[in-house]
Amino acid sequence: MANKTSILILILILIIVVLAGILAYIFILKPTINGYVIQGQNEGFEVAVVSIMQRAAPPSCQVVPLFYNNQTVNIVSVECLSQTQTQQSGQVSQEETQ
Repeated sequence: MANKTSILILILILIIVVLAGILAYIFILKPTINGYVIQGQNEGFEVAVVSIMQRAAPPSCQVVPLFYNNQTVNIVSVECLSQTQTQQSGQVSQEETQ
C-alpha cells in the first residue's frame, strides 16, 4: 500500500512539474522568443529600406526596381529627378544660345 502511495505521489509531482514547465513556456519563454523574432524582422526591414535608399540617393542616382508578385515599381530619388531636370534645362538653354 505504501508503495502505491509513493508511486501516486511521484506521478502527481511529475504532472505538476510538466504543467509548470508548460506554463513557464507559455507566459515567459514564448513572449521572449516572439520578441526576438519581431526585433529581427524590424532590423531586417530597416536594413532593406536603408539599402534601397542608399542605392537610389545621390550621387549614384540608380533606378532601383522593386518586385512583388507580378508587379514592378522603380524607385528614384527626388533629388536625382530634380538634378536631371536642371541638367536638361541647362542643355536646352545652351542650345538656344548657339
